[in-house]
Amino acid sequence: MIVLKTQDLEYNYPGGDMIHFPDFSLEKGEHALVLGSSGSGKTTFLHLLGGLLQSRKGNVEILGVNWSKLSQKKRDQYRGQHMGFIFQTAQFLPSLNVYENLMMAAHLARKPLDKEWLTHLLEMLNLSGKEKRPIQQLSVGEQQRVAIARALVNRPEILLADEPTSALDDENCERVVSLLDQCAEDSGSSLLIVTHDNRLKGRYSRELHLKKLSAS
Repeated sequence: MIVLKTQDLEYNYPGGDMIHFPDFSLEKGEHALVLGSSGSGKTTFLHLLGGLLQSRKGNVEILGVNWSKLSQKKRDQYRGQHMGFIFQTAQFLPSLNVYENLMMAAHLARKPLDKEWLTHLLEMLNLSGKEKRPIQQLSVGEQQRVAIARALVNRPEILLADEPTSALDDENCERVVSLLDQCAEDSGSSLLIVTHDNRLKGRYSRELHLKKLSAS
């Protein structure tokens, strides 16, 4: 089953630069990598996949639903129900603790919080006992793991990660990617990692290499 598919995708940057992305698809439960140097449009591609940006041309289908057919409100709701995002910089609500930030992800997606699944996530990510801790009191590594938990709290069909290892040493790079693999497998999510980190090259059988190309 194909959970994500793009066709003839193009994007216009402010200022006139245009980029054309190769067609891409992701199967249910599949793990894949999008590689490219700085300026190749990796983050733009990820945001187009997630409906955070609107393409100039072409289609993105998530579970058979075309993003362009949905209003922004419907797109936001659909994303929350079916996709999990791990951004380069985690955007938490600083006034809320760990549990409240995770609960908010379920609330915004209009899905009930599965407390048993949440407990499993916290244990797997070594966050048990930190549920009531204010976000600001966590280490950078702990915040990163909370970001993974938040992306997975709704058991999304698709998990998208933007440069999750770029600032990490080799040991922590391996630890974070292994956690992403394990969490995605436990939740039944397809995993797509977008990165310029060549340490991940060859880790998965599916790789998409991006380079900046002008649309014809």
